[in-house]
Amino acid sequence: MKKLILCGVATLALAACDQNASKGGSEAANSAPAASGQVVLIDGSSTVYPISEALGEEFQKSSGTKVTAGLSGTGGGFKKFCRGETDISGASRPIKKEEIELCKQNGVEYIELPVALDALAVIVNPDNAFVDCMTVAELKTIWQPGAQGKVTTWKQVRASWPNEPLKLFGAGTDSGTFDYFTAAINGKEHESRGDYTATEDDNVTITGVSGDKDALGYLGLAYVTENAGKVKPVPIRQADGKCVLPSVQAARDATYQPLSRPLFYYVNKKYADERPHVREFIKFAFNPAESEKLVGEVGYVPLPAEAYTLALAKFDARKTGTYFGGGSKIGVTMQELLSDAANAGPAATK
Repeated sequence: MKKLILCGVATLALAACDQNASKGGSEAANSAPAASGQVVLIDGSSTVYPISEALGEEFQKSSGTKVTAGLSGTGGGFKKFCRGETDISGASRPIKKEEIELCKQNGVEYIELPVALDALAVIVNPDNAFVDCMTVAELKTIWQPGAQGKVTTWKQVRASWPNEPLKLFGAGTDSGTFDYFTAAINGKEHESRGDYTATEDDNVTITGVSGDKDALGYLGLAYVTENAGKVKPVPIRQADGKCVLPSVQAARDATYQPLSRPLFYYVNKKYADERPHVREFIKFAFNPAESEKLVGEVGYVPLPAEAYTLALAKFDARKTGTYFGGGSKIGVTMQELLSDAANAGPAATK
């Protein structure tokens, strides 16, 4: 996966992004001059960020138009997006009801486009020799609110595990990963213990878990792939008793549950109408050939070509609203994503 280069999306930070891109060795920064004033502004999920970074580099090479991507978290990204500060918001869950209302208050209409599938990974230190598989119930024992200050050793999770301190790392509260993980494991979004290292930057979780033999964390699959050898993904026991590792194939065939999830782009309709460079970026990003190649390259699960074609038709028709009605949904099927891309099925919530 290409080296991740963080560029903020605020207009005043564009000069800094130029400098960071050139220092980070970005091929896109040097391949073509950016058209004056044409910058595609993306913010949101740190999980979606590698996709935006990869698409942005390739788009800038071919068009000369700069793409800046930030990682404020899904929630933080929606706050900016619904204030009209960004063109596109990356999200690791569907838009929430309160975010729908904020967009409505500010007159921001949005087009919801599924862009990929992800598998959330539970990770431990490579020197951890006793964790070979975990159940959802064990993860709940660790992460439920009542565990705060009480479940502090591995032995409290499973009696055969050592009486060693449990060091926890995970997503911050502005993260869609936090929303989805808490819903999938604890049964309700934002229901979580608070005594862990919380961050919107998944690299902090990688550093924390790789540096502590007693640590456990969770984050998107692409960061595990990027840091192979530094952390160890944990298989999750499924309903049929099988222990399944997070992987591209397991997410695609729905054998890794309940931690497989869809990823989205939300596009500001007004900016899509008014800004040709935003339209061109979406047409590039949802070209099946580009999407399948680049999404897979950064460690996520590409959607079927049909889904990208349907999503682009939905964008061209400027069909607004959300298919999901507000908030995370566990166990989203490929058919639901196809229906979302086609704007079919349940009435879109605006």
